[in-house]
Amino acid sequence: MFEVLEGLINTIRERKNSSSHESYTKKLLDDKNLCREKVMEEIKELIDALNQGSNQVHETADVIYHLLVLLEANDVKVEDVMNELKKREGISGLVEKANRKK
Repeated sequence: MFEVLEGLINTIRERKNSSSHESYTKKLLDDKNLCREKVMEEIKELIDALNQGSNQVHETADVIYHLLVLLEANDVKVEDVMNELKKREGISGLVEKANRKK
């Protein structure tokens, strides 16, 4: 299952070397404002889908794709995000949040 996610991440990274005329992903990677707008739009669509109880999986996939592109466009590596999540493993969210304020 996670091979699909890894494949998507690799494809997004490969698209950095393609033409924005041929690749929607490249177009997003080159325009951070458009990329942010798309993430916000897709999150709204997901929330609407959740509220309506329809099209939830499709909209979730759109959010994940656009979020991964946004991270890559801003040089935030998914591997670093995973390492941060690993550090938080086994720690209550309330404790983790309280520790950030110190």
